Amino acid sequence: MQPYPSHLVKHLKLADGVIVTIRPIRPEDAAIEQAFVRKLSDESRYFRFMDSLRELSPRMLSHFTQVDYDRHMALIAVTRDGDKETEIAVARYVVANDGEGCEFAIVVADQWHRKGVGTQLMRALMDSARSRGLATMFGEVLASNHKMLGFMHRLGFTSAFDHGDPRLMRVEIQL
Repeated sequence: MQPYPSHLVKHLKLADGVIVTIRPIRPEDAAIEQAFVRKLSDESRYFRFMDSLRELSPRMLSHFTQVDYDRHMALIAVTRDGDKETEIAVARYVVANDGEGCEFAIVVADQWHRKGVGTQLMRALMDSARSRGLATMFGEVLASNHKMLGFMHRLGFTSAFDHGDPRLMRVEIQL
């Protein structure tokens, strides 16, 4: 495992004055990651996981929080209330087998939609992938997830129907 990439930590002030920290996830974030997933709406969980799960299994939780910061990067957005952090969004990529591209995923807590958190988080993730030398970022989005497809297009991603599954769109951007 690579050392913790503290250079990726960013603090931003949203239009409403809330301070948000974007930082790489750590193994000790398991509890806030699980709480975050549990609080997502059914629709948000379904669009993210393409499944109706209610919480992460121990294996999934370990996979999502114990990343190597090289082939698997995850950035979380958190707010702070005193000493307590609350996760409000997470974006991650996993390097593809060809070593030139990466597959991403992102989910933002429902009450934080349309506040700029997702945009800032995706830009930070894309910058991280670019600085690692990756050439493309891609993902699968349910064709019925019009909000996500619109978000991806605003970030510059192209989209096309998945040849193997017409329920899915493949989104991609050159980094």
